[in-house]
Amino acid sequence: MPGDHYGADVLARNWRRPRAVPAVPADRDLVVEEVDTGFCGAVVRCDKMPGGWVVTLADRHDKHRTFPLGPGFLIDGKPVTLTPPSAPAAAKVPARTASGSVAVPRARARVARASRIYVEGRHDAELVEKVWGDDLRHEGVVVEYLEGVDDLPAIVAEFRPAPGRRLGVLVDHLVEGSKESRIAAAVRNPHVLVVGHPYIDIWQAVRPQVVRIDAWPDVPRGRPWKEGVIDALGWNCETHVAWKRILASVRTWTDLEPALLGRVEELIDFVTTGDAAEGAAED
Repeated sequence: MPGDHYGADVLARNWRRPRAVPAVPADRDLVVEEVDTGFCGAVVRCDKMPGGWVVTLADRHDKHRTFPLGPGFLIDGKPVTLTPPSAPAAAKVPARTASGSVAVPRARARVARASRIYVEGRHDAELVEKVWGDDLRHEGVVVEYLEGVDDLPAIVAEFRPAPGRRLGVLVDHLVEGSKESRIAAAVRNPHVLVVGHPYIDIWQAVRPQVVRIDAWPDVPRGRPWKEGVIDALGWNCETHVAWKRILASVRTWTDLEPALLGRVEELIDFVTTGDAAEGAAED
């Protein structure tokens, strides 16, 4: 009797039972494809949010996308359910810095460049340090704060910008018609770059959801903005305490608004790649 080319009787099994989909921990560097969007990338982080776990993937162009953890992923074309990362993987040294760039293991801080980045205040400096600190130390870039930009032209003149000694300045509330925009326009030097974000204060550059509020409150003109925000949110605390609460909620670049992210990256590029280009030109 010829062999059975078709195997066992399919009706002998419970064909109504769905096929089991393997569960795979979302460990760092695991490459998966998200079914609905077709986005394929490596796991760069996994976070527990109020609504459940989410996984962040980075494709080969370093584009990041975040998806809910669970079913709906493929590995080598086969469906899987992603679960929270296993304990050993979660304990590894992060492969990326808080800014999303590739971390350099055991990298020593570079000797400080002559070039600098100036920001308006202490809170601005602390936020930049928290997200971009590893990158800045690797590049040898020092960030200093000014306590305001009213005297920016004089500050720039005192810095004495020159080839290999560039100055990048981050300004709050740099919008058309503002006092800050008029001050920034007075600075004209090829070795100085003044950029800004549209927010009244750096606090607003933190995404509201990260601080667990619906939106940053509107504060009437003439009232100190920070104090107005604290009152509107009912936090009942001093300004420095409120800032500690906000800063503690920030972990990576994904917690910040794009309008700030782009400007800081632009300044870092200006004082680093610019230095390299000017040094080569002098050689």
